[in-house]
Amino acid sequence: MKKLICFIIIVLMIVLIGKNNYYVIPDEAIRFRIIPNSNSVKDVVMKEKVQMEITDIIDDVKSDSIDESRKKIIENIDLIERRINRVFESNDYKMDYSVNYGINKFPKKVYKGVKYNEGEYESLVVSIGKAKGDNFWCVLYPPLCMIDESEEVKYKFKVIELFNKLFS
Repeated sequence: MKKLICFIIIVLMIVLIGKNNYYVIPDEAIRFRIIPNSNSVKDVVMKEKVQMEITDIIDDVKSDSIDESRKKIIENIDLIERRINRVFESNDYKMDYSVNYGINKFPKKVYKGVKYNEGEYESLVVSIGKAKGDNFWCVLYPPLCMIDESEEVKYKFKVIELFNKLFS
């Protein structure tokens, strides 16, 4: 009987965990945003072009150490600005922008069923023009950025390992 109750509890835990496919941003994190001028097609396309142009830099900034991530961000701000200039020039897009690393305001956000509170957070923010459009955002540290949603993610749970050990 104890094994049956244990089995039911484990199955319920697996089902509940499986339904909550989300990422929780820890207190010590570095966020990242690219905010377009507006939600016009042209502005959104430029936001996406900027994102694609600096993806390799953002990937390089990711680290297992928050201090290393901070150092890499500071070292790469000039390169990010040069890349944005190149994108704007090659697309004849005449818009001011700013790249700011520090404490920046973030709006309330709900992502995959998780509410992230409005607040001031350590972050790298690219603001284009009036910065009134819907933003691209992710987390640089810990690295939760540029996750390909189409890619299959494999999770390993101690509960499942225990279950397999118990019933094998």
